[in-house]
Amino acid sequence: MDDESFAANVKLSDTRRTELTTQIGEPKGLPAIFRRAGHRACNSFIDFFVGSIRNTNTRSAYYRAAHGFFAWCDEHELTLERIRPVHVAAYIELLGRSLAAPTVKQNLSAVRMLFDHLVVSQVVEMNPATAVRGPRYSTKKGKTPVLDEDEARHLIDSIESESLVGLRDRAIIAGMVYTFARVSALVGMNLEDYYPQGKRWWARLHEKGGKLHDVPCHHKLEEALDAYVEAAHISGDKKRPLFRSAIRKTDLLSASRMTRNDVYRMVRRRAAAAGIETAVGCHSFRATGITNYLVNGGTLEKAQQLANHESARTTKLYDRRDDKLTLDEVERITI
Repeated sequence: MDDESFAANVKLSDTRRTELTTQIGEPKGLPAIFRRAGHRACNSFIDFFVGSIRNTNTRSAYYRAAHGFFAWCDEHELTLERIRPVHVAAYIELLGRSLAAPTVKQNLSAVRMLFDHLVVSQVVEMNPATAVRGPRYSTKKGKTPVLDEDEARHLIDSIESESLVGLRDRAIIAGMVYTFARVSALVGMNLEDYYPQGKRWWARLHEKGGKLHDVPCHHKLEEALDAYVEAAHISGDKKRPLFRSAIRKTDLLSASRMTRNDVYRMVRRRAAAAGIETAVGCHSFRATGITNYLVNGGTLEKAQQLANHESARTTKLYDRRDDKLTLDEVERITI
C-alpha cells in the first residue's frame, strides 16, 4: 500500500472511530489488542459495530462486552491470533462468578459475533468462541419489578400537573403503562407519531429493528399527552421529538430528544418522591400494564399483539398475576 492510500485509509478509520464513539456515547476508542494488530484489524472492529449492528442499545452493550473481553486478553498478554477456545471459556467462567446468566450469555454472543466478522474480514483464521457454551438459563416468569394498580395510579397522580416537566413526565409514564411500550420506542416518537384516526388518537411506536407499531391510545393517555403538548406549545413541530429533555433544572424544555437513561433517572426520582419502595425501572411499566390488562379480563393473544411480541411465550413472562396468589397462600401459614 502506498503512502497516499495508507493516509486515506487512516483518515477513513478516524472518521469511523468518531462515528462509533458518538453513537454509543462511550469514547473508549479501540482495544489495545486491535491497535497492535494494525489498521486492518482496527477497521474490521469498527466496521462490525458501525455497519453490522443497527440497534443502538445492542451496539452499546456489545461494545462494552468486547472491551471487557479484550482487556482481559491484554492482561494475559494474548494477541488476536493466539486467542483460543480455552481462553474464551476461561473468561466466560470468570464472568459467571459475578454476573447473572443472561448477562454472561450476552457477553459470549458479542465475542462470538465479533470473531465471526473478523474471520470473514480475514483478520483471524478461526472463531475461538464458536465451540464455547454459555451458562444454561431458563425462566417462565420475568424478574422485572411491577407495581399493582393502586401503586401505579398513585405514582402518576403524585406528579405535579402545574409544571411543564411534570406534564411531560406524567405523559411518559402513562405512555409506557397504557401502550406496553419499551422506553426506547416511546422516546423515539416525534409529534407526528401521535395522530388522530377515526374517533381515536393513536401512537406510532418506533420499535427495535426499525419496525413501526401503531397502538390506539387509552383515554387517560390521550388526556396526558394533550395536556403536555398544549403546555409545551409544540403542536406545530410535527417532525420534532415528542418528549424533550429539560434545560438543566428549569421548567423549560430543549429541542433535544430525551434518552432512555433520562427517562430511567426520571422514573427513579418520581418513584422515590411518591414513596414507592419497589425498585421500579422503565420496563416495570410494560410489565405493570400487561399484568393489569390480563387481570381485568384481557387475553394473552391480544396482550401479545399490543406489546408487539413475536411469541406469546415472551408476553407470558410479563404476566405477574400469580404473584398475588402466591402471597395470599403464604399468609395461610399461621405459626
